[in-house]
Amino acid sequence: MAGAPSISALFSQRVVIGVGDMAVSNNETVTLSTYALGSCVGVIAYDPVAKAGGILHLMLPDSTISPQKAVTQPAMFADTGLPMLVKALSGVRAEKNRLRIFLAGGASVLNGADPFKIGERNASAVKRFLAANGCGVAGQDVGGSINRTVHLEIGTGRVTLKMPDRSEQFGLS
Repeated sequence: MAGAPSISALFSQRVVIGVGDMAVSNNETVTLSTYALGSCVGVIAYDPVAKAGGILHLMLPDSTISPQKAVTQPAMFADTGLPMLVKALSGVRAEKNRLRIFLAGGASVLNGADPFKIGERNASAVKRFLAANGCGVAGQDVGGSINRTVHLEIGTGRVTLKMPDRSEQFGLS
């Protein structure tokens, strides 16, 4: 019947990752989504062989500003969230050497000058960690002054990046 949903569409799930949180999956019917990446950075990682991926929505570059918060919410910080993401991905059979990484966010969304440069510092911290751990960045849309929303389809590795003025898709498979 024309217009009838596919079986996979009937059983698909959307998992929403909030600010300072993370999720991974190897369920091909799952789409991981995170919204309103301003100065925060979304780290989207995907292993095309295992068909497993994850999103980390980090807020700050360094956990030393709040060690107690880093214990209770490690995904909030780049230095504690990124190792947690890699470890969680290995739990769904993703291998670090096969990960394809996409970065989004790291904007300066405050009106006027941003003296703290949180977005820029977040993006730099993520790139330093990835380089130090032998993980390359397959694509990115960071900086500027706009919010971004990201969706990762686990079954295909397709990343959809939505901004106020446009939408783009990237393949991580």
